[in-house]
Amino acid sequence: MATGVLQRVSGSLGRAKSGAHSAGQLAVGFATSSCRNREDSWFKSLFVRKVDPRKDAHSNLLTKNEESNLYKIQFHNVKPECLDAYNKLCEDVLPSIHADKYYPCELVGTWNTWYGEQDQAVHLWRYRGGYPALTEVMNKLRQNKEFTAYRKERGKMLLSRRNQLLLEFSFWNEPVPRTGPNVYELRTYQLRPGTMIEWGNYWARAVRYRQQNREAVGGFFSQIGNLYMVHHLWAYKDLQSREDTRNAVWQQEGWHEVVYYTVPLIQHMDSRIMIPTKASPLQ
Repeated sequence: MATGVLQRVSGSLGRAKSGAHSAGQLAVGFATSSCRNREDSWFKSLFVRKVDPRKDAHSNLLTKNEESNLYKIQFHNVKPECLDAYNKLCEDVLPSIHADKYYPCELVGTWNTWYGEQDQAVHLWRYRGGYPALTEVMNKLRQNKEFTAYRKERGKMLLSRRNQLLLEFSFWNEPVPRTGPNVYELRTYQLRPGTMIEWGNYWARAVRYRQQNREAVGGFFSQIGNLYMVHHLWAYKDLQSREDTRNAVWQQEGWHEVVYYTVPLIQHMDSRIMIPTKASPLQ
């Protein structure tokens, strides 16, 4: 009898092991199949993408197409001992180009950085007519002996320089000359690639919160140079006015939502406080 019981128990254990083994094989089969399906899906996604159809470039959706303004921003890092001489050199040459109708360009503003990167000059130019106007100006300046001498002398004073070509957001006012005294803040945002439209959608609503004290001067995004970069230019009477204005906007309904949704789009941000030079139309 004991032998029979042992045989029945042994048989049950054998069937249980066999069942577990079959279940394990089935589970492994399902897991392998699921993994293979995921791999196939991932592999196919490399070649098949569903993209919302657009018939225009993102830049054309964000900018003022009818005006075709192109902007150039220049950052010049000047040898500390040369900054005064550099400013004097710019004052002698840049306004003459700005005033000459022979050149289809305008000097929007020129500044020295006060807080931020030190011993730095920032120049903002506008080319009415876009890239053809830029090309025309560059070709004409090559024949301008005064400008050629200016560049040669300027080169002796610089540590480094860089520039970007920009378009202006359609929802910002175009920068126009203003009287001073003012301090200017250039806030620069490096966005995650692919987020410029989203940024523009939020800031089209946000900029209206910042119009009460006429502090919004201009908003631009890069086309050539460092890409997915945005520049917001603001004007304040002084630093305390800047602080008061920025604090007051948090009391307006909807501002916190804009900040909440745009901060995740940013990879890096920078702020410069700038003082206009004597040659600047934006004082």
